[in-house]
Amino acid sequence: MPYVNLQITKGASREQKAEIVKEFTQTLVRVLGKNPQNTHIVIQEIERDDWGHAGMLVADRQPEPGKA
Repeated sequence: MPYVNLQITKGASREQKAEIVKEFTQTLVRVLGKNPQNTHIVIQEIERDDWGHAGMLVADRQPEPGKA
């Protein structure tokens, strides 16, 4: 029974989350031969104020040009 726990900063739409679940499941089926009926994907959204990277809160970082 595959279990994937994905943590992302808040902001993904329902449609984006559905696509993530679909793609991760398809990858586990294709690469490992797993049964999609037994595959669990959990998406946890973390506030940007609760996530740090490179010594800074993600909320305080400026997006790179052309990226959001």
